[in-house]
Amino acid sequence: MGLKGGYTKRLLDVDLSDESVRVRELSDDLLLKFIGGRGLGAKFVWDFFREKINRVPARREVFREEALKPDNIILIAPGPLTGLYFPAAGKTSMSSISPATGIYADSNFGGMFGVELKQAGYDALLIRGAARRLKYIFVNDDEVRFIDASSLRGKGCVETERAVKKDIGDEEVRVACIGPAGENKVRFACVNSEWGRNAGRTGMGAVFGAKNLKAIAVRGSKDLAVHDIDRLLRVAERAFEYLQNHFLFDLWQEQGLMSVVDYLNTVGVLPSFNFRAGVFRNAERINGEEMVRRFKIGNTSCFACPMACGNICLVKEGRFRGTVVEGPEYETTCMFSSNMGVDDFSFVVRANYLCDELGMDTISTGNIIAALIEAQEKSIITEEDVGFSIKWGEKDKVLSLIEMIARRRGIGDVLAEGSFGIIRKWKHMESVISHVKYLEQSAYDAHASECMALAYGTCDIGAHHNRAWPIAKELEVGQKWGIHEKVDIVLYHQAVRPLFDMLGVCRLPWIELGLPEKYYADAFSATTGVETSIEELLFRSNAVYNLTRAVAVLLGIRKNDDYPPKKVFEEPLQNGPNAGKRISKERYEKMLLTYYEKRGWDENGIPRKETLEKFGLNDVAEVIERCIGSSHSAESCGESCDKKQNAVHGNSC
Repeated sequence: MGLKGGYTKRLLDVDLSDESVRVRELSDDLLLKFIGGRGLGAKFVWDFFREKINRVPARREVFREEALKPDNIILIAPGPLTGLYFPAAGKTSMSSISPATGIYADSNFGGMFGVELKQAGYDALLIRGAARRLKYIFVNDDEVRFIDASSLRGKGCVETERAVKKDIGDEEVRVACIGPAGENKVRFACVNSEWGRNAGRTGMGAVFGAKNLKAIAVRGSKDLAVHDIDRLLRVAERAFEYLQNHFLFDLWQEQGLMSVVDYLNTVGVLPSFNFRAGVFRNAERINGEEMVRRFKIGNTSCFACPMACGNICLVKEGRFRGTVVEGPEYETTCMFSSNMGVDDFSFVVRANYLCDELGMDTISTGNIIAALIEAQEKSIITEEDVGFSIKWGEKDKVLSLIEMIARRRGIGDVLAEGSFGIIRKWKHMESVISHVKYLEQSAYDAHASECMALAYGTCDIGAHHNRAWPIAKELEVGQKWGIHEKVDIVLYHQAVRPLFDMLGVCRLPWIELGLPEKYYADAFSATTGVETSIEELLFRSNAVYNLTRAVAVLLGIRKNDDYPPKKVFEEPLQNGPNAGKRISKERYEKMLLTYYEKRGWDENGIPRKETLEKFGLNDVAEVIERCIGSSHSAESCGESCDKKQNAVHGNSC
């Protein structure tokens, strides 16, 4: 049965090098196989990558640089539910090769941008090439214009969005743009939309900057196709009713993600002092109640979302008076407060504002600065290396470092290279930077959670919680779970959470308020006219996970790369209910091998041929067979795998 709604079946293919534009038709088979959003992104990145490894060595350090070359692509895609009457249907994914990690990457953001792109008539926007000078793209239904952005060079994201809207003469146009960090190719630069909606992780802003692309503006006026609108309305109304009747709904609207601060501090996994402690003594000064009491002036929400988790905060007094921002959310707050030894929420608002305006990921920025502080405290690097001394809680120096990183000044030029570049310069920094595959860790400490450690270790883009967040379930009810139970919850999260990114909806109604998965399958079926179960959708999500893993293993990623940050094994937590806890490396090894077995991967994390074929990824299986070979086992690729990459993985194939 063919698709009867949910898709425009059109992709807008834009080449900045010659300013050419073409519209490509997307087949029903392609859309049903990859769904949309991150799924489509993974497919197009795979196609680019498969061709690229015929010409350059398949090593992640090589592709980390290739990510900043003109021929790298970035695919921007909402999903089939984006823009429809369904809870939180406003998500858009950006997919590319990451300039931070050198492997497949995606990042998503909410708001209205993806809705507008669908209304302009496109399921995806593919950007390739690089402009000769700074430009922005304006997509207005079927018209595409390339507009000089020289006057916007060096401008911040908020200022840029305002200027683009004024230039076009339309306040309702939706804009995604970069700030100075993106222009300067900071490896963890983000793409900002609607003031505070960021595609924050993996360096999508640096890809924009390398392409001389300052912004994309979109305006659409077309209706979105729905096969059975009456059924969709019934499903959506039940979903909205479920959320609004949830006992946590009012708290969620009041505090949003900031409610997580108290919860994590209570259970002892709030990252503090660079992931060394799990409890922050002055958490009441940086929690959701403090935000509501002294700073919050309003709410924002993404498209069709009743949870309205976006807080608008204003500093009303003190040295940062007048600073206003959409946020901060939990991750930003933790990274710029407890993890740096700061107990001042007004400072968090200021740091959030600077990162948004300059266009940098708050997680990576905060993580790296905290690591720098610990490294100097331990004499891993010196005051001369940095240019000044910096200690826990020194707010002015942190704010200076944010500016220095974005503008690549002084020590900021080194820090702007992210974990990979920092460790390459100072090898011993490996012991203080919490990262996986060179993506800096999110703000959930894994010392007391084997599930979270495994989730970080096996995340396809690096140490990010967006693929799996099993920590709460494990700490609440899973302390006595066996290995199989813990692996199973990670695997389930890694199927369902990325599925939301494929459908173009937010995961928070499910993870925070427990909206049953069946609603999503029913909405997809009503919209597309293709009756689909949640099991079928999860199957497709797992197919995409295998596809992104294939990119990784072809770039040399192996078992040794699937471990959480070293601290969780080597340094016990210093305080709180989990004081003294750390993950057993021996037990983690057993979990990892069990994870591989359940995934259908071999003992070194390479997807087996029959696994890929089960998911219809026969072409992927053929490339892996040709480039790696069936004999490449854990025994032949152990601790010395990195040394063998030139011989085994480094050939073009």
